[in-house]
Amino acid sequence: MNTKVDWVQLIIVIVIFAAVTVMGFMAARWRSVGRLDNLDEWGLGGRGFGTFITWFLLGGDLYTAYTFIAVPAAMYATGAISGFFAVPYTIVAYPIVFIFMARLWSVSHRHGYVTPADFVQGRYGSKLLSLAVALTGILALMPYIALQLVGMQAVFETMGLGGNNTLAKDLPLLIAFAVLAAYTYSSGLRAPAMIAFVKDFLIYVVILVAIFYLPHVLGGWDGIFKAAQDKMAKPNPVTGKPTGSFIPGDAGYVSYWTLGLGSAMALFMYPHSVTAVLSTKTRNVVRRNAAILPAYSLLLGLLALLGFMAIKANVNVKGLDGLANPQLAIPRLFDQEFPSWFAGIAFAAIAVGALVPAAIMSIAAANLFTRNIYRAFIKPEATPSQEAKVSKLASLLVKVGALVFVLAMDKTIALNLQLLGGIWILQTFPAIVVGLYTRWFHKYALLIGWAVAMVFGTISAYNVVNPATKKHFGGSLAKIPFTDTQAYIALTAFVLNVIVVIVLTLVFRALKVADGQDTTHPSDYVADRGDPGVADVIDDGGAAAVKP
Repeated sequence: MNTKVDWVQLIIVIVIFAAVTVMGFMAARWRSVGRLDNLDEWGLGGRGFGTFITWFLLGGDLYTAYTFIAVPAAMYATGAISGFFAVPYTIVAYPIVFIFMARLWSVSHRHGYVTPADFVQGRYGSKLLSLAVALTGILALMPYIALQLVGMQAVFETMGLGGNNTLAKDLPLLIAFAVLAAYTYSSGLRAPAMIAFVKDFLIYVVILVAIFYLPHVLGGWDGIFKAAQDKMAKPNPVTGKPTGSFIPGDAGYVSYWTLGLGSAMALFMYPHSVTAVLSTKTRNVVRRNAAILPAYSLLLGLLALLGFMAIKANVNVKGLDGLANPQLAIPRLFDQEFPSWFAGIAFAAIAVGALVPAAIMSIAAANLFTRNIYRAFIKPEATPSQEAKVSKLASLLVKVGALVFVLAMDKTIALNLQLLGGIWILQTFPAIVVGLYTRWFHKYALLIGWAVAMVFGTISAYNVVNPATKKHFGGSLAKIPFTDTQAYIALTAFVLNVIVVIVLTLVFRALKVADGQDTTHPSDYVADRGDPGVADVIDDGGAAAVKP
């Protein structure tokens, strides 16, 4: 465990961090057509990003610092079911995105929607349903942002920045937070879009070097896989069961595929994913990116294998508190096996990899608050300029909340809430994705189905107890009701959600319960740039608003 500052690593991280900070502030003038005083300009980058920029932006948005650390950490700790499922789920996600995201782009650009909750309000004429979607998005994003900071904290600790003094331990994270908050406030979505170029370049270099260099110094792939297989087969002293799963057996198949499918369905329900998609200039940009983004899945597969390399390298994952922390596996692996200068580049890649998604997530959460809480319930007559000001302030508050998670709470709380985030956000799928194709679902049925699934999913997750720590919210898998089959809680809750929605829709239709007014038109879902209404939204500085 490193307790002394590695100055070579620290200097490299500081230099790269300073460079991306300058880029973050310069981004305010990048591709800008005027002042960033409305949500189209500040929160969606002017809705004008092309294929090249979007590829980097979405890559930086979806493949985060936490991905860089957590996926191989899960492979290191318990193996394939909790770790490698991330690879097929990202492969499955993009065909889903190809099918429905272009429709969401079109209707959003035609009506000036900024958030998925905007679409729900326009489609179903229900402020309550829109509020439910907005609150779910904000709730799911908070721990997600916190975990980006956890990734940065793991890097700082590995470089020797820590100790008994709370201020000394947390000062680097506070500085990084302040810089992130400042350039996000100043430049909006353009900042992470510009920084994403640096982030992706650094991560590609680091992973490709690691995947060729580390097997050479660790004795080859045979030894790496043998060490991982031996560790996973070794009984856990607490449970008496194998530590993990090297290759999932029959009993793990349902867990594996439900984790993959459920996660794929949930990925683009997260508001930050929608924010990146709505920042594009044409619907075909969305489809092209759905076709080329799987290149990142190759990178993710290589990244996951670093967890097995950490097993072979026998890295020390004890933190400054003396407790084992698998999140330290990859930073410690780079610190142990690479020269300081390259480890510094790797740590800078992780740090920058935290800044990009954290910025987009805070913007997405702020837009949800501004559009679907502040404007919908507090000040309906808010001007575009007032919306932008509120959203900028809200983005700061969101980051403060995430920082509180990291500094004041046990990290396992943030980890557990992130597991809940996936369960929660999937329950918005019926209202958003199904709503892009049909208006048959009744708004009250959708609201009740969402509420039932949220309660069921949260209680099910609470009842999962970690056998080692004895803490609740100990995982994302639980038995399907009335069976002995383990499955992803989010997908089980989603199935319950859909059943409730269908049954109650039939009931409400039979009782002729009044439904909300749909302000969209079938032609809205295939509109593209240059069509009536769409060009105005893009070119008028973003003043277009959600239609009442």
